[in-house]
Amino acid sequence: MTDEDDILRYDKMVENALRSVVRTAIEEVIESYDGTGGMLGDHHFYITFLTDYPGVKIPDYLRDRYPGEMTIVLQYQFSDLAVDDERMQVTLSFNDIPEKLVVPLSAISIFADPSVNFALQFQPLNDTMDEDDIILQELPDGDDEPDPSGTDNSSKKTGEVISLDKFRKK
Repeated sequence: MTDEDDILRYDKMVENALRSVVRTAIEEVIESYDGTGGMLGDHHFYITFLTDYPGVKIPDYLRDRYPGEMTIVLQYQFSDLAVDDERMQVTLSFNDIPEKLVVPLSAISIFADPSVNFALQFQPLNDTMDEDDIILQELPDGDDEPDPSGTDNSSKKTGEVISLDKFRKK
């Protein structure tokens, strides 16, 4: 028996507890969302996840466009939102093409609801993956760089991939 076997992994316990906040928030949206408007009040979720994490199911063209990480926004137009103890799924429109995304909760690296200034940042939870197996992209610290996704969020209210840098205080 090693010393590591003798310790309680509080870090993992806290990560799991905080991920349950994400699951519960999504469950509450499922209960209240009628599919015709937006979420309750001004709530909207930015969910950043690792695209190369085991169990992530997204179209290849999205994985190619967003290697490493991708951020989705749940606000106005989404469908088939579901969540369980292991994963969430949602259908979003990309260039007017509906695409089903399946994301293990353990693949989520950031969950934010800017309407109430709430955000959680996570570390990957898979014991079988080494840190060398996952390369997290550094988030710029407010530089005035253009949005790398090239997404214009001004005209339509659709499921979009955006950069969180737009919401950082400078």
